[in-house]
Amino acid sequence: MLQVGLSLPRSPGGAAGSFPAAEGDGGGSGQGLCPTEVLGSSPVTIVITSEADTWDIDASSCLGSGHFVDWDRMPDLEQQAPISQDILSKPRKELKKLAREGYWAASRTLRAQVYHQLIQQVACRLVTPDALVYRDVANRLFGKLSVSSHPLPEFLEGCSMPTYCLNLEGVTALKKILICVGNLFPDITYSPILPSLVALLLHYSEDEAQCFENISRLIASNAPHTSYIEQSFLAHQASCMTFGDLANKHCPAAHKLIASTSENVFEVYSEWLSWLFHDLPFNYAIRVFDVYLLEGRKVLYRIALALLKQYRLSVTSAESEGTDIKADLQAFVQNIAEHVTVDKLLERAFGIRLFSRKEIWLLQMANRKALMERGITMVQSRQSFHLAVDIQNFSSSIVTAQEMRIIWSWIPERFSLFPPLLLFSTSEDGCSLQRFYSCCEGYEPTVLLIKTAEGEVCGAFLSSDWSERKKSGATSGFFGTGECFVFTVRPETERYEWVFIKKPELAKAVPRSRQCSPSPSPTSLLGSSLTGHSTSSNCLTVPTPQRKGRLSPFLAIRHFLLPSKTASMFMAGSREGIIIGGGGGQALSLDANLLWGRTEHCETFDNPPLCQENFKVQLLEVWGFQNP
Repeated sequence: MLQVGLSLPRSPGGAAGSFPAAEGDGGGSGQGLCPTEVLGSSPVTIVITSEADTWDIDASSCLGSGHFVDWDRMPDLEQQAPISQDILSKPRKELKKLAREGYWAASRTLRAQVYHQLIQQVACRLVTPDALVYRDVANRLFGKLSVSSHPLPEFLEGCSMPTYCLNLEGVTALKKILICVGNLFPDITYSPILPSLVALLLHYSEDEAQCFENISRLIASNAPHTSYIEQSFLAHQASCMTFGDLANKHCPAAHKLIASTSENVFEVYSEWLSWLFHDLPFNYAIRVFDVYLLEGRKVLYRIALALLKQYRLSVTSAESEGTDIKADLQAFVQNIAEHVTVDKLLERAFGIRLFSRKEIWLLQMANRKALMERGITMVQSRQSFHLAVDIQNFSSSIVTAQEMRIIWSWIPERFSLFPPLLLFSTSEDGCSLQRFYSCCEGYEPTVLLIKTAEGEVCGAFLSSDWSERKKSGATSGFFGTGECFVFTVRPETERYEWVFIKKPELAKAVPRSRQCSPSPSPTSLLGSSLTGHSTSSNCLTVPTPQRKGRLSPFLAIRHFLLPSKTASMFMAGSREGIIIGGGGGQALSLDANLLWGRTEHCETFDNPPLCQENFKVQLLEVWGFQNP
């Protein structure tokens, strides 16, 4: 544990110990917006006062919601509007609607009451510290001391400490609560979001003890497939990777801009929570908190994606050339009021259709597993895909290193941790489908690259092991998951993902009683596709039962009740050839000699032909992922 210092470092342009003026905070965030101050710069970021001040920390709590707020630095004050007597008894669905529309902002008293009631309804562990426990622990820790000589918890290592217009008593209360959290939740090892949430809750808490009890319930939440507050570096990094995956899918224009201008894309995305609970002005952050309490972490992904989309609308590729994207994004969020109102921001956020909470949880768990396999569990940096594809050492007969970096930027975060590994090449291994299978089996996922005799380059990211084709015998059907996609590299660079990435609302959660449909035979499909006659099959692959204890794959089709059975034909293989994408045609199909192929529009990826419809293969490569 590191000891707290007592003197405040001199801030640029200001006297030691002074708070920056409201008008100048947040990079010029405009009039009427509360600054988000960050105090201190030591390795364990701490809240410290000027030499003239000391914290007289005692066990007493200050009563009255708003007692901890510096009202002179607050934006427009909430109105004390009349409160409907039955507001807190309304159905949860209606409460969500009211929160999204900013109903709580009409009354400070209402917001305080709603916060407390919602948090009291959070399912949490049986033994969760409450207000009485806080008073006892605070009395023991602070009762006999009158100066701030207490160490802050080590889980605040490298974390910023926003104060959101708290006064000196509020900042002191923030510090006390965090110290008590560290004392009573020893399993927390890393939690950068925690100081911001405590600071926001203090605005609407009757006293320190109530604030502590509420934050404790959020920490101890045990609802399935969700959590409010990450409590380890591993969980935090996995959430950043998950956001990167979602940004890759839902904000392709912004992702392309960031990938082309930043040396480390992951480093940019790792700030996504800071955009919401550090950089946003108070009257934006508190509206985020309103919906977060009702809807959980999924809503945070939505709002951060909306910010990313808005950023892309506000900057041109020419303007971003040579700029520090990470710093530019931070400044943009701090000045968000110049670009979009909080109501419009939330409206756009809820217009982004994400998959279910369970599906996002599966992605988070898959990312967590990949980090553990890579040994990234403690506070440390991780590579970007730019570093995974080594410009100096990468060699392909089909794509350049820069083109491979673009492809690597499209693949899921948990795989881009690893450098590419050449598994099969027609120039080295010959034009044999059996050789193709033997070289690729045992690797999951893989990237297929094709160069045609006309010089066009296209391919596919394939999420499943090619050995899956054997699981139903010689007539095995389609397999794979919704993470598969097809792409073109030359003459144009474009990616085509599963149709339900863009319209997830069309793919409803599958009921437990669903019966599986038989799978189409790729043999019959190949027979027609390579002769120029496509077959539109209406069958769906038979999902393979999962072994007990194995994590279900992200975007596995058995999770969804699909309106069209032809929209989940990801990949198939037989002795006659391979098929990628189906329904109304095949995105890619290759014969048994890997010499001739065909490409068409298909329902699975909603792609145009990826090159000339009937093509001769000049070169074919398959790349895997080098896991040390």
